[in-house]
Amino acid sequence: MNVGAGNNGGTHTLIQSANTLHDLGEDVVIIDSGKCQYTWDSVKVPYKRVNNVNDVSGDVIIATGTGSVKPTNESNILKKYHWIRGWELWNTPEDKLVKLLKQSPCKKIVNSICLKRRLNSYDIPSEIIRPGHSFEEFKEPAPKRDKPVALGGLYNQGTKRLTKRTNWILDSYNILKYKYNLQLWMFGADGTPPLHDLIIFVKNPNVETKIRFYNNINIWLSPSELEGLHIAPAESMLCECCVVGNNSPMGGTEDYLIDHETGLVSENTFESFLANVEILIKHKVLREELAKAGRKKILELGDRKENMKKMLELIKG
Repeated sequence: MNVGAGNNGGTHTLIQSANTLHDLGEDVVIIDSGKCQYTWDSVKVPYKRVNNVNDVSGDVIIATGTGSVKPTNESNILKKYHWIRGWELWNTPEDKLVKLLKQSPCKKIVNSICLKRRLNSYDIPSEIIRPGHSFEEFKEPAPKRDKPVALGGLYNQGTKRLTKRTNWILDSYNILKYKYNLQLWMFGADGTPPLHDLIIFVKNPNVETKIRFYNNINIWLSPSELEGLHIAPAESMLCECCVVGNNSPMGGTEDYLIDHETGLVSENTFESFLANVEILIKHKVLREELAKAGRKKILELGDRKENMKKMLELIKG
């Protein structure tokens, strides 16, 4: 409630988590104060638009975005949780966000190491439950072509998305394209990058289109500095893209991206990030080895069913 449900990665995670809990035999209802705008795939559970949180009863209620914390607090359902999947500074100043979390009776679940660490810094306990991926969608990756080397990344526009650092991706490509035979593949929901024959852009792709997209990419660029568990790099790794991340405190990739084991992790500067991208462009064998290790790591973190079983163990305990 007071969050919204549209065609984006966060909503996709919640819908797929609800669908998976349904498949495991649980009675799940999604409640919303607005209309569902999500169309990427099917919603298997009842989706109810309500004016009052107490129009729906249950054993457990789970808040999602910060806007849904207040109605969750007001619910008559006794078991209350808040699944925190991002440090929502784009919606709420940090002091108000911390106050909201501390005053809420909801037990806190986070989706990543970096979010647990951030909550720990404010003496807020939490448990990590990752959403997992639908591995059946990410079958054996397609073979990558060698030339041109395809870079990939998210395109975001506007001040709300500055922490995605899209400029690092565009600047890396614009600097390195004069030295190497490159393409740049991007997708996103906010705006459109400056397009020419070597930049391929897909607006707001569904899951099937995204997988075809990832299968055309050699190196995925992840410069973001404000994430929970960053989903797009992990999805790209399932398609054997080699990822370049960064070591910012909330880059959102440390659960799966290990420097020189499952990808490359730069220092939190553009110069270091650019240097790591160039290393992978120049060294085909390295990027292919890291790409295979990266896919294996994501598989080790478990699929949706395995992770939702952990969620059930927590909330039924």
